[in-house]
Amino acid sequence: MGRVTERRRTLRIRDGAVTTRPDTLVAEEPLEIRLNGRPLAITMRTPGDDFALAAGFLVSEGVIGEGSEVQSIVYCAGATAEGVNTYNVVDVKLAPGVAVPDITLERNVYTTSSCGLCGKASLDAVRTTTRHPVADTPPVRVTPALLAALPDRLRDAQRVFDRTGGLHAAALFSPEGELLDVREDVGRHNAVDKLVGRALTDDRLPLSQVILLVSGRASFELVQKAVMAGIPMLAAVSAPSSLAVDLAAESGLTLVGFLRGQSMNVYAGDHRIALDAAVGQS
Repeated sequence: MGRVTERRRTLRIRDGAVTTRPDTLVAEEPLEIRLNGRPLAITMRTPGDDFALAAGFLVSEGVIGEGSEVQSIVYCAGATAEGVNTYNVVDVKLAPGVAVPDITLERNVYTTSSCGLCGKASLDAVRTTTRHPVADTPPVRVTPALLAALPDRLRDAQRVFDRTGGLHAAALFSPEGELLDVREDVGRHNAVDKLVGRALTDDRLPLSQVILLVSGRASFELVQKAVMAGIPMLAAVSAPSSLAVDLAAESGLTLVGFLRGQSMNVYAGDHRIALDAAVGQS
């Protein structure tokens, strides 16, 4: 199986001084996801949590919605012409009676570490109806102070980032700020899929009482993945896109962006933010 990190020779130039030394880099390898033996998608990912990644991807695609719908997830032996198992191909077998979607060339997805939606036929193709509508009962309510503390807690849990500086992370927190799970990957969409896939296999969907925090920006697809998992609140340390805000508003998701220090922007679902009555609004 591929390693999470790899070493490469590097020419270093610092203040005019030139040296050579090995550098630790995050590994990036393709993962082909098959469904009942048929190719469905390829994503570029950091090896590790591959079964969770495949399961989470299928949740976000609307193929499955609960753990009982998966019979098995395995690495494909003989993935190459020479019969070598590369550990870069996984096959998800659905449980008996679970409908298999029509897999066509139009449906197939090629995702990269920068864009998880490349190859979609149209925007409508990703507006999949979730089986877990955002319905947090009792509703999640958090203070700005609690949200402000989460990025540092996420950063403290990023073990591979400390060695490479080149990894995205996604984490689930309780409404009280407890870190429930964290995953790292070269693609932020993969990190979220790994979280959702783990929750699926642990029979914890929908994730109706958690906060999802992502490093980087909040794209449309990350909002989509949150909605598909029933997550009521998504926070990002960088900006959201306009389409992400639109989908959050339509779905009832609370979307927070530019979460840095004590500052943040709430773009949708501000009813979940517990503001002090004395805080002025303009």
